[in-house]
Amino acid sequence: MEKLISKDFDLLQNDRSEENLLRWRKAVGTIVKNRRRRFRYVADLEKRSENKERIRKLSVRIIGSSLSRTDKRFWILCSYFFTSFFYLYNANRVLPFLLSGSKVQDGSGKMLVTTVGMRTEWGKLMETLSEEGEDETPLQVKLNGVATIIGKIGLAFAVTTFLVLTVRFLVEKGLHQEFTKWTSGDALTLLNYFATAVTIIVVAVPEGLPLAVTLSLAFAMKKLMNDKALVRHLSACETMGSATTICTDKTGTLTTNHMVVNKIWICGEVKEVEASGQRATLDPVISENVISILLQGIFNNTGSEVVKNKDGKNSILGTPTESAILEFGLLLGGDFDNERRSCKLLKVEPFNSEKKKMSVLLSLPDGKVRAFCKGASEIILKMCDKMIGTNGETLHLSEELVRDTMNVINGFAGEALRTLCLAFKDMDDGFQENNIPDSGYTLIIIVGIKDPVRPGVKKAVKTCLAAGITVRMVTGDNVNTAKAIAEECGILLDDDLAIEGPDFRHKSSDQMSQIIPKIKVMARSSPTDKHVLVKNLRGMKEVVAVTGDGTNDAPALHEADIGFAMGIAGTEVAKESADVIVLDDNFATIVNVARWGRSVYINIQKFVQFQLTVNIVALMINFISACVSGSAPLTAVQLLWVNLIMDTLGALALATEPPHEGLMKRPPVLSTESFITRTMWRNIIGQSIYQLAVLLVLNFVGKKLLGLSGSDATAVLNTFIFNTFVFCQVFNEINSRDIEKINIFRGMFGNWTFTGIIAATVIFQVIIVEFLGTFASTVPLNWQLWLLSVVLGAVSLLIAVVLKCIPVNEKTKAQHDGYEPLPSGPDLA
Repeated sequence: MEKLISKDFDLLQNDRSEENLLRWRKAVGTIVKNRRRRFRYVADLEKRSENKERIRKLSVRIIGSSLSRTDKRFWILCSYFFTSFFYLYNANRVLPFLLSGSKVQDGSGKMLVTTVGMRTEWGKLMETLSEEGEDETPLQVKLNGVATIIGKIGLAFAVTTFLVLTVRFLVEKGLHQEFTKWTSGDALTLLNYFATAVTIIVVAVPEGLPLAVTLSLAFAMKKLMNDKALVRHLSACETMGSATTICTDKTGTLTTNHMVVNKIWICGEVKEVEASGQRATLDPVISENVISILLQGIFNNTGSEVVKNKDGKNSILGTPTESAILEFGLLLGGDFDNERRSCKLLKVEPFNSEKKKMSVLLSLPDGKVRAFCKGASEIILKMCDKMIGTNGETLHLSEELVRDTMNVINGFAGEALRTLCLAFKDMDDGFQENNIPDSGYTLIIIVGIKDPVRPGVKKAVKTCLAAGITVRMVTGDNVNTAKAIAEECGILLDDDLAIEGPDFRHKSSDQMSQIIPKIKVMARSSPTDKHVLVKNLRGMKEVVAVTGDGTNDAPALHEADIGFAMGIAGTEVAKESADVIVLDDNFATIVNVARWGRSVYINIQKFVQFQLTVNIVALMINFISACVSGSAPLTAVQLLWVNLIMDTLGALALATEPPHEGLMKRPPVLSTESFITRTMWRNIIGQSIYQLAVLLVLNFVGKKLLGLSGSDATAVLNTFIFNTFVFCQVFNEINSRDIEKINIFRGMFGNWTFTGIIAATVIFQVIIVEFLGTFASTVPLNWQLWLLSVVLGAVSLLIAVVLKCIPVNEKTKAQHDGYEPLPSGPDLA
């Protein structure tokens, strides 16, 4: 045993050699690094399908091995362990080991823990990968290009400004024949020129962009947490803003997941389930024998349990569907504990998402053996050739009865009821032990389980459709049930397609690409069907969001651009594979994530528009003034204060704007679209022209216009230019609250962060001008100049109104719908 462990499972810590990694991959299968650069354990669906039967029959029993370290018996017993992870560990040899972090997909078994924590193989691998952090989000990557271009432009302007100032200084010294005479004042002048150039670079480099993205995402994450959505990865929040398709489950997401048996079909008759007091009543014609078999099947063929709570009342632990059936059995007067004690379980086949059924083999008190099967109605019906009569006798299930039974199933499904069948089979003496049959059953009952649609789901779906987001339902339910729920939610319209999983999976790739754009409902689907659907949608350039709650949903969650796991009904595997955990399992919460994702994107656009305007004006005013007059009106300290306004404070103010309903009335932003739109360029150029015109006029003829004279006229003018420039940015920050709409005051006073930052900026500006003259190279201004600065800055509000009345045609590429145009004309040849 020690040799076996040391050969394939002993990896040296912190050893990243190729040989070591190859040994790891051989041991655990495939580890992929996905587009978000996160390591995940990914199941190979094709290999799992090929080896499905072999894995299910896997039974490992190792008893009697010893470990030299403890000199104790080492044993592991794994009985009928239904999981695909064994195959991934070693395809050619069955090893009796589970690596830490592995998840049980089906079944049950026993195991002995040998190592924990960082001593496990998974822990050792994580230790070698611990140095790798999260990469930048897609939006940050896109903004890096913008930041690089702005930085290069700023560097060019800074170098040019320094050269112009230096050359002008040298020429003046030459004209005054002082070229050979250098004093400390000359060195200080050149140093000031260099400081100005460096300041221009500092102002030009948009270091606030990453801050704005991080602030906006963190703010959105905090708000979404209050709205029952736990965002596990920052990138998911912004990606959801570009989502074009949501593939959602039905049960628990669109519906309340509180199920009750509403209708039943038994002994050829349909009955409403009405509870009188604490008991449900059936037709008295039905014999006790039938009810006894029914209760036997309900309480033994289940994965749930009935326990007593603190108050002594019955409480059901299990899935909502199982709970509904058990509750129905209790209402019939059944006793869970007595039924379980009277029979002995010989074998259990848990519910499987592929087979859509659960089966058990029982040893009855009289020594006979009976098999029970429960699952999807049409699947169980195909396994039955008889039905039970009112007195417990078995009746032949003719073709006519089968048609009538299917009509009952479809009728239940048409009323949005989830249908399940329960059947039994008495085994002959010659049956094979531990072999549950797949045919020859006797149909007992068909139950219709009601699961009401969640309040607000219909409105949420309508919001998605208005926002250009297609909603698709992927469920394991009957197609008629799925269609009824989809129509009630507004998902399935007249021209839309509802398809069953078996039909979908047997289509070719070309056929799938043709029908997928029309599919709105996929019923009786398996996790593989969902994975294939998501993969094809992403191949059509769709940004796909997927919901999942089961272990088998992990591949689809991983394949999607954004994976949503259910916080209540979801398994740990699903949650670990997801980007967002929906804590209340509500579809409306998913729509809220999309709204906040769009808000993040538009908030960063607002900030970029604001920052580029400040950059252009600050660079141009200093460059032009340096070239013409030989001095820059804005000093280094003043430029740094402006840089603080537009970077840190601007990011904090604009990146924390809450979303508004208008965000969900526009199509999603495609990944191919430019981040800086034509509308943004219109606003940037228009505001920049106005601010440059005002500042240049003040710089060159300001003394004459303002009537300034005396020794401090230049200092007053430069202070006034600085003050006007800052107030232009304050009002332009308010303009940037909405890129397209004229009413930029909507919701402003309800946003305390924004109003607080604007107020703080004005207060600090007053302090800098009036009290920090020596430090900031300013002089106090009279109230007339203060009022004029504010008025000149406020004019930018009117400029914004005029600019927004100028129409701009945004050229956006239509979203690919999966169709290709037919050739015509010369292309046809």
